Amino acid sequence: MKMILVLVLVLSCVLGVSADDLHEDFRLVGCTQTFAEDMYGLDGEELAFADFEAGNLVNPQPDFVIKVEYGTGAYRSAVANREVCKHNLELSREAFKDYKPKRDPPSSPIVYPKDQLELGEKNSLVCHVTGFYPPPVTFFWSKNGENVTEGVTKNVPLLNTDDGTFSQFSKLEVTTQEGDVYSCSVDHLTLEKPQTRMWEVKTVQPGVGPAVFCGLGLTVGLLGVAVGTFFLIKGNECS
Repeated sequence: MKMILVLVLVLSCVLGVSADDLHEDFRLVGCTQTFAEDMYGLDGEELAFADFEAGNLVNPQPDFVIKVEYGTGAYRSAVANREVCKHNLELSREAFKDYKPKRDPPSSPIVYPKDQLELGEKNSLVCHVTGFYPPPVTFFWSKNGENVTEGVTKNVPLLNTDDGTFSQFSKLEVTTQEGDVYSCSVDHLTLEKPQTRMWEVKTVQPGVGPAVFCGLGLTVGLLGVAVGTFFLIKGNECS
């Protein structure tokens, strides 16, 4: 069985404008024989990563935040770090050639909508796994039994600092319709076959309970008004 060794370098520092407002800035550089990663982060959030297939630096930050921008030299630096990492990896493989590599399978995938579900509206389905080693995992999406590749994105694997494993997620852009069935499958070298999670578009029908209680309350209220009116009239007659 072919050994896969992962070399990971994490550079971090603590930034802050005051003693009560500290932030952790970090950079993750890692590689295997077939995969490389170079990522910038802040307080555990991904700010930018090198997409070696597309040949550029990707900024996944949402539009509603003030984005942290990186210059054109950031991607060139990532390419250089990839080559250094692979060179060091070969040296490490020779030094640890009798070492049994660590392998952890990913958790069962979790699928959920990014925003509140509304039929006919654009949304994103998120598929998330964690606890695997080495990175990465491979995602496959389907809709109503048909493979889907358009509108699919994924992030780079993120290091779980508590145990040294990784987590990763993929997103699928969708327009939800009643009855549609989606699936996300995740494959990893530790799995004999991909793990799959199904997700079906279902709308939540309003329950009858609130209507019943509302009607009951209205009835009791009207009854109280009628009783009060009756005693008021009787009181006037007696006087």
